[in-house]
Amino acid sequence: MKTVRIALWIAIALLAGLLGWLTLEMSKTDEKLAEGPFGVPFSLIAQDGQPITEKAFTGKPTALFFGFTHCPEVCPTTLFELDGWLAKVDPDGSKMQAYMVTVDPERDTSEILGSYVSNVSKRITGISGPVDQVMDMVKGFRVYARKVPVDEKDPTGEYTMDHTASVFLLDREGRFRGTIAYGENPDVAVQKLENLIKG
Repeated sequence: MKTVRIALWIAIALLAGLLGWLTLEMSKTDEKLAEGPFGVPFSLIAQDGQPITEKAFTGKPTALFFGFTHCPEVCPTTLFELDGWLAKVDPDGSKMQAYMVTVDPERDTSEILGSYVSNVSKRITGISGPVDQVMDMVKGFRVYARKVPVDEKDPTGEYTMDHTASVFLLDREGRFRGTIAYGENPDVAVQKLENLIKG
């Protein structure tokens, strides 16, 4: 019985040590995420047809949104609200930049996306490109995006996209600094952008 008790205590001590090590490793990973640029390297196409890479998300604080042009409500609302917030915190456009990356590159060419974004904002730049490269970038930025058939009986027909609806906030080094949730209180959203500019 005594031997069983000792073995049990050893097992508990080993488990505690393992949990402590895992916690330490996870905190190191979080620190690395906070220290380095968010996301992954990419080479895509801006709405003007010019190449764009992850370097575009440095130099100025960045508001980054992922959406698609066939989106019925979330995307146009977010673009409209983001344009208004940017006008408040950075009227002349010298302190911040903003981008919308499509999660539906099959339909959203850079031209289509550019036309869509430009109808709402002159401050936000659309990003598209080859389907596989866009989706690699989307996954690399930890964005959820999934094709959903409009009619379940016709899985290859018309579709919509489920996707992350938050606006990602990156500092001038491209590091993740928070999000603005869909439906966020406008005053809170503006404050977050102001803090990003000051930071």
